[in-house]
Amino acid sequence: MKNAEHIKILNSLNILYIEDEEKIKENVKSTLKLFCENIFDASNIKEANGLLYKYRIDIIISDINLPDKNGIEFIKELRRIDKKIPIIILSAYTNKDYLLEATKLKLADYLTKPIDFKSLHSALYKCVDEILENSRYIISFNNNIEFNVLHKKLICKEDNKEILLTFKELMLLEYLIKNSNRILSVEELKNYIWGNEYEATESAFKNLLNKLRSKIGKESILNISGVGYRLNY
Repeated sequence: MKNAEHIKILNSLNILYIEDEEKIKENVKSTLKLFCENIFDASNIKEANGLLYKYRIDIIISDINLPDKNGIEFIKELRRIDKKIPIIILSAYTNKDYLLEATKLKLADYLTKPIDFKSLHSALYKCVDEILENSRYIISFNNNIEFNVLHKKLICKEDNKEILLTFKELMLLEYLIKNSNRILSVEELKNYIWGNEYEATESAFKNLLNKLRSKIGKESILNISGVGYRLNY
């Protein structure tokens, strides 16, 4: 039985689930929703790469047999970019060759289909253990400032003191982190923070952005001229 911190971490993560069989995908996705709020699903590697580019993904769950590429090959390519992201492989095979290849990829787990609740539950908590071990839930900025994604706290490492964030500053920072793999337009950011409220003015956005930058460092939020903003850490 894992503690409350593990449960809270898992619920806050972004999981990418890759499966081409629709019925299996919907069943497993429903089960995943019991553990985690944010589940992104893809039917092939092309869709998966699009989601990896667009969102901050914390855990990957992938079938081995996919229509456009073998799951093992996909993970080999991914490991050249990210050696630590927790990955769970799903397969209908117990073939020794597959198992041998899988052990080289530093997987969190290798589950044989059909997947049972207990095995998936255990595999997900192994992923959380890896995230804790590798401090992947800590976002480190260049000016000795860290943001704890789990506890939603901004900390100055020099004196270990919390830097207080307003509600909207926290909203903006978390949205930038969640979408750190892409550039966000001003309109998207304004709509997320204020919706359609009349307060969503250009000056209100600039004021909020500058206040957040003053706390995490100006260079930590890049301005891509004519396009929008992206987190830099």
